Formats: sequence, structure tokens, C-alpha cells
Amino acid sequence: MRSEVPGSLERHLPRSLPTEEQMFAMRRAAWRQQGIVVIRLADVRDEIMRQALVNEATRLYGRREVA
Repeated sequence: MRSEVPGSLERHLPRSLPTEEQMFAMRRAAWRQQGIVVIRLADVRDEIMRQALVNEATRLYGRREVA
């Protein structure tokens, strides 16, 4: 629980994760302001397009470490 008054231990408290709406807003802002595309694979319905994105991301950044 956080108080309104910041304290010296504030940096040690857990931060909440952004909501889906906040994540979408960040992706939209990245696209509009910087031309950066962030697409969740789960949002790509076309299998061929999804695989093309996976292939390009793997080429650029290496294989994912899926747990």
C-alpha cells in the first residue's frame, strides 16, 4: 500500500504493471511519434503474416526464450 507522502523506502515497493489499455496507448504513441511498430503476435490473425513477423524478429533479434 502506498501513501500520498513519498518516503525513502518508496523505491523498494513493488510497482503495478500497466493495464492493457495503458500498453495499447504506449504502442500507439510509439507508432505515431517514432514510427516504431509494436505488435503482439496474438493480435495477428493471419498465420502467414504472423510467421513472417516471427521470422523477421528472429532474424533481427535472435530466437525467443519461451519458458
